[in-house]
Amino acid sequence: MSTMFLIGEISKLFQIDIRTLRYYDSIHLFEPASVDEATGYRYYSIDQFERLNTILYLKALNIPLKEIKQFLDDRDVDHILALLKEQKRRTEEKILEFKQIQQRINKRIQQIEDVSKVEELFKIRETQLPERMIVMLKQKIGKSDNLEMSIRMLEKNSNMKSTIFLGQVGLMISITNLRQRKFDQYDAIFLFVEPDKHQYSETAKKSLPQQKYLTIRFIGTHADASVYYKKLLKHAHEKGYALADDALEITYIDYGLTQDVSKFVTEIQIPVNDC
Repeated sequence: MSTMFLIGEISKLFQIDIRTLRYYDSIHLFEPASVDEATGYRYYSIDQFERLNTILYLKALNIPLKEIKQFLDDRDVDHILALLKEQKRRTEEKILEFKQIQQRINKRIQQIEDVSKVEELFKIRETQLPERMIVMLKQKIGKSDNLEMSIRMLEKNSNMKSTIFLGQVGLMISITNLRQRKFDQYDAIFLFVEPDKHQYSETAKKSLPQQKYLTIRFIGTHADASVYYKKLLKHAHEKGYALADDALEITYIDYGLTQDVSKFVTEIQIPVNDC
């Protein structure tokens, strides 16, 4: 059996793309034992198989190529232990990150399925909502205003990434404006967040205590909300409830999820106390 192999033979033996082998050569990670000057053919020795096996093993553990090369240039038991322990730490961080992503996905699926229930639309509900945390930006926002700039300002103010904003942003009408039946302008934009996940500005965050809320879901967006505020306030008056805090308004399904405006769903939540 020959002890020298062409790059194509190495590719087949190790099931690795020829372009990858050429790249490994270019970064001096796995170089051929010799190169025919006349043909440019790369030849690899059977003695190099152990090095390539080690590269592929460490790469399968998602260890960066730069760190693999450093180890191969200075093989040592302490070095490999340190390398593996560091990769174990990185992997644990990734596992935690993916678990958090999984939780967000599950919550989003549950939320979309819940708000899509036709039988729950246009109903006034009295419900106890748990304690929640928001970060907010106090700003006057008109019914017809484009929210994108306000969202970017909230993003900057709360030190968060754009990727978590979809389907999570809401608007607020102050309790003062609620009492005065002013529904044509919002007083703040906010985002629901997980407590203690980030360091938020004390001026930006607000804890919403466990509270009784009057809620209603409807087909439409913020521009269609006024009539539903009136219905909720009428219900509160008839039941003898006192307004407890600012109203929350969240559009759960909008252009971010569908172009079908008949499937847009918005919810108003007004906190109340028994008189």
